[in-house]
Amino acid sequence: MKFGPVPVDEAEGAMLAHSVTLAGRRLRKGQVLTAEHVAGLRSEGINEIIVARADTGDLDENAAAGRIAAALVPEPEAQGLRLTEPFTGRVNLISEGPGVVEIDAAAIHALNAVHPMVTVATVPEWQQVGPGQMVATVKIIAYAVPEDAVSRAGELACRAIRLRAPVHVSAGLVVTDIPGGPDNAKGIAAIRDRLAALGIELADVREVPHDTAQLTQALADLGGELALVLTGSATSDMDDVAPSAVRRAGGTIERFGMPVDPGNLLFLGEIGARPVIGLPGCARSPALNGADWVLSRVACGVDVSSADIAAMGVGGLLKEIPTRPQPRSGRRG
Repeated sequence: MKFGPVPVDEAEGAMLAHSVTLAGRRLRKGQVLTAEHVAGLRSEGINEIIVARADTGDLDENAAAGRIAAALVPEPEAQGLRLTEPFTGRVNLISEGPGVVEIDAAAIHALNAVHPMVTVATVPEWQQVGPGQMVATVKIIAYAVPEDAVSRAGELACRAIRLRAPVHVSAGLVVTDIPGGPDNAKGIAAIRDRLAALGIELADVREVPHDTAQLTQALADLGGELALVLTGSATSDMDDVAPSAVRRAGGTIERFGMPVDPGNLLFLGEIGARPVIGLPGCARSPALNGADWVLSRVACGVDVSSADIAAMGVGGLLKEIPTRPQPRSGRRG
C-alpha cells in the first residue's frame, strides 16, 4: 500500500487517511475521494492531503477481511458461527448458540505472524459463550494489504475456530446436608442457572445426609445425563465422602483438586459413561469459579483429563468475590 501526503490535485480516487471537515461536513478516514471532494478541499485552501492507495497486488481491507474470515469459518453452520459483513476492514465471528470455543491456537499464532496488518483476535481457548456473542474478530489494520499475505493467512488458519455446542440435555444434582450447613436452596439455584446457560435442564435434585452410603445410593438412583455433587462439607481428600461414594457406585475418579482459585476443591470422575463432577463450595455462588471451566467443557463433549485440569493454573487466579476473605488467607475452600 502507498501511504503519505500528496497534492490535493492528485488525490482523486485515493482513500483519505485522516478525517477532515469540509464545508461543515466531516469526511471520515477511509473515504474514497471524488473530484467533488478534491474541489471542496481546494476551495478550503487545503493544498496537500494524506492518503492511501492500494499498490499492485493489494486487496482492499474489506475484501481481505472477508477472505480470511471465510477461511477461518468455511462452514458456518457446521462450526456454530456466523460472520458479519465486512466493515472498515473488520469481520466479527458470532456464536450461534451456547457452548465453548475450540481454537487451534498454533494456527492463529501463525496467521498473526504472516503480516503485521493482518490480525485475528479471539476469546480465550475453551471460553464458554452464549448465543450472539462475539468469539473472534478479523481486522485488517491498513486500508489495503498484499493479496499473497491474505492467501497465506487463510491457508494457515483454515477452520481454526469453532463452537462446541452442548451434547448433554439434562443433569442430576445430589446435595449433602450437614447440621448447621450452608443454604442448599441458594446453591441449587446457582447450579440450575449455570446449566440453563448451556441449555441443560436440571432434571433431578436429591438432598441426602453427608454420608458415604446414602450418597452412593443417591448417585445410583439419580436421573440426568450428567451427575453433579455438591457437599455440605468441603471435600478434602480423595478418600473423603463424595469421591468414596463415586467409587462405591462403580465409578472412577480422574482428578481431585485443581489449580484454579476459587475452585480448588473440585473432583472429576465418571460412573459408567456418565460424567460426575464434584463441585467446590464456591459453586453455591453465581460468580465464576473453576467448576465453570470443567462443567462447560464436559457439557459440550470435550474430553477433560487430569493433565487438562493441571494446565488450568496459568490464568486460574480468578477475580476476588465479596464472599471470600480479603486477602485469601485464613480459610480453606
